[in-house]
Amino acid sequence: MTKELPADERDLLQPALAGVQAAAGMPHSEATGSGLGEEIDEYHELLTALDRSAEQDRRIAIHESGHIVAARLLGHSLGGATVDPGSGYEGKVWGERHVEAFAEGRGDASDVQEALAQIMPGPGEDRSSVTDVFASVYSHCIELAAGRAAERMLLGDGDARSGVDDLRQARELALLICKSEEAVETFLAHCEVAARDLLMPYGDVVMAMSIVLRIKRTLDGAEIDEIIRGLEAQKALDAEHRRRAEWKRCEFAADWFRAQCDHIDVVRVTRFCA
Repeated sequence: MTKELPADERDLLQPALAGVQAAAGMPHSEATGSGLGEEIDEYHELLTALDRSAEQDRRIAIHESGHIVAARLLGHSLGGATVDPGSGYEGKVWGERHVEAFAEGRGDASDVQEALAQIMPGPGEDRSSVTDVFASVYSHCIELAAGRAAERMLLGDGDARSGVDDLRQARELALLICKSEEAVETFLAHCEVAARDLLMPYGDVVMAMSIVLRIKRTLDGAEIDEIIRGLEAQKALDAEHRRRAEWKRCEFAADWFRAQCDHIDVVRVTRFCA
């Protein structure tokens, strides 16, 4: 599959795959050698079995990667992610906290809304006891909006069919803190902008994560964190290389300027003596 990737995607892929192989204990050749190139036919067979085009697979991977990166930036622990379809979803990201909260089978935002709505304060009542609920709703709605935000950021548009369930769940959560339909719409619009702003400096991480997801299909939380660490370490290394190169250029310019000054001084002395 790597042979089919554009050059810019292949460049992003190398540090990301290094993170995967480190997390999974894979030898270097297995992750980056000819083995992946030989899996191109298997990839096409997989997409055929899923009734999915390569472009749809790319969009889904970017969407889920948006959720992943936003979740980690917001400090949410992740259990894993997949771009393979399941019961009612095309791709999925799940978190450790979600597993604990929904251990009794209540796994949807509507369940959360139903459970918490009864304890939310009414007009004039003290809200200090539920400030954590307000904060949690806000951060999770941003995370839910991040899938569509990643699509718009990297693909320039958003599929109208994409993120429908994300929006539904975000609306369910918004009902805990909003009292009117207008307030819900305004709050969700704000969360979309906040998600975009959150992801914008990390577009390269979202893209690299989506590439690895298309290859690996499913990642656990440890692999996700290792990929992000690998990418950030590579960016820091590249920045250091640029800093040193710039320093060398400054030294060269300073040496040249000093030489020019020395030459001018010699010329002046020579003329004076003459």
